[in-house]
Amino acid sequence: MSSPAPLLLRWQGQLARFQGPLAQRLPQIAGLVLCALMAGLPVLTRSGLSLLIAASGLLWILWALRTPPGRLGPINLWILAILAVALLATGFSPVPLAAIKGLLKLVSYLGVYALMRQLLATNPAWWDRLVAALLAGELLTAVVGLRQLYGSTEALARWADPNSVADGTVRIYGTLENPNLLAGFLLPILPLAVVALLRWQAPLRRLYALSALGIGLAALVLTYSRGAWMGMVASLGVLGLLLVIRQTRHWPALWRRLFPVLLLLLAAAALVVLVTQVEPLRVRVLSLVAGREDSSNNFRINVWLAALNMVETRPWLGIGPGNDAFNLIYPLFQQPKFNALSAYSIPLEIAVETGVVGLITLLGLLITGLRQGLGQWRSDGPLALPSLASVAMIAGLGIQGLTDTIFFRPEVQLIGWFGMAVLAVAPGASQRPISDD
Repeated sequence: MSSPAPLLLRWQGQLARFQGPLAQRLPQIAGLVLCALMAGLPVLTRSGLSLLIAASGLLWILWALRTPPGRLGPINLWILAILAVALLATGFSPVPLAAIKGLLKLVSYLGVYALMRQLLATNPAWWDRLVAALLAGELLTAVVGLRQLYGSTEALARWADPNSVADGTVRIYGTLENPNLLAGFLLPILPLAVVALLRWQAPLRRLYALSALGIGLAALVLTYSRGAWMGMVASLGVLGLLLVIRQTRHWPALWRRLFPVLLLLLAAAALVVLVTQVEPLRVRVLSLVAGREDSSNNFRINVWLAALNMVETRPWLGIGPGNDAFNLIYPLFQQPKFNALSAYSIPLEIAVETGVVGLITLLGLLITGLRQGLGQWRSDGPLALPSLASVAMIAGLGIQGLTDTIFFRPEVQLIGWFGMAVLAVAPGASQRPISDD
């Protein structure tokens, strides 16, 4: 006898008895909308993105009304906990109207996550199509960014800080008007491109993935975003290590242990050579240890100190979600001449917005997602390799997020939710083969 559906899900399946052309083509429609959203992330206006995000949420509601409820799963439980904490933080916020806007943004992004999860659970083959769409947008903005190196220097000059030890560095920004945002957008796509290169067998598709990987790497390096550089090393390093461990799992025990270590040593040596021999890289990396002598470091340190004061004032549920709430409360704590739109650190931002409770639920989600992904390294299921890419995405975005909050922009956050949707579905997908619509 099957257990009853959770109370939260009992509204699902209420329209299951209704059939029709739209109902039968719902997965294809959902897939096309998500592909349009993924491809359009770096080029669409905020209105265009909002329209596709809202359409994704509505499609998920319609799909859920036609689908009997299943089990929630550990990742979905943590997401519901995050949503509950955000709701409480909104209710107790000193600026509730501003916090409601942040809550609605979170709900809209979770609608996209829910549709992705439902689509991948129904047909894991959509992973390849969604990634192909992402790579199309990535190629476009990366090529535009590289072209900026040969264009007018006036627009690029506004990202040159004369007070930084890296003064004079030319930073590209593609179609996103911000080099840090371009870097944040490219960072989670690179491990997807690597896995696509391994999965896709047709020569033209492999060439497409290889082009996206190579051009994306070049563009990310030329953004000169230090956080993204560290995230890229962490992301590709984690992915490479997981792929090597997976590939050598049938080797003799001695070589299975030694080979990953040797590769790590070679990669570290190559990284040291690059940093010491390539002057722009050396200057930018040295700025990391310049402390307050570097203007960017000094700015962040002062913002972090103000954000810590905000957490101390409201430690449990914070000020409420969203940048609107932050912008209203931060001026009360900021140091003179250090205006900021965020806390410039994801852990600090979460603690400011939803308190220690919100930070704990986020850590619970990340740990659960990593466990789900790492559990796939022995699997030959259709989402095994994509799960490893998602683990690498978490590593890269997590490292970058220690010193930046570019993740909260929809161009980056929606890619992160795509990775989480893969991790939520992968254990079940490993029980069945890929199918085509």
